Amino acid sequence: MVWSDASFEDWPLYEKAVVEGLDAWSQRGRKLTLLAHHFDAMRQVHHRFVTWRIRWDHLVECRVCKGIEASEFPSALWTPTWALRRLDLVRSIGSASTEPRMRVLLREELEERKRQSAPGFPASVLGL
Repeated sequence: MVWSDASFEDWPLYEKAVVEGLDAWSQRGRKLTLLAHHFDAMRQVHHRFVTWRIRWDHLVECRVCKGIEASEFPSALWTPTWALRRLDLVRSIGSASTEPRMRVLLREELEERKRQSAPGFPASVLGL
């Protein structure tokens, strides 16, 4: 799965049901990639997700993409079988589809963002 958003600030990652769903999903050895302009809101807003991520760090890759303005960053969720893209972030209006063309175009865009990114949002911070 690939999740993409400028900050994930308004995603429901703090909800218990979301983390429980991720727990069930992660036990099957899957991979999750998060692409963001910045992850500042994660530790402040999404405590449950942050705790889940520490446990499942080996399945989660977080990448920071600074080569695009936050306001132009794609807000999307991609899976091999369906995809969702938010077109109007203020009203949370978007498009979801299982249609292959939409999924391929979104996947290509997200892969390009990933190529232009660097690792970010570590699960833990080691001090010396």
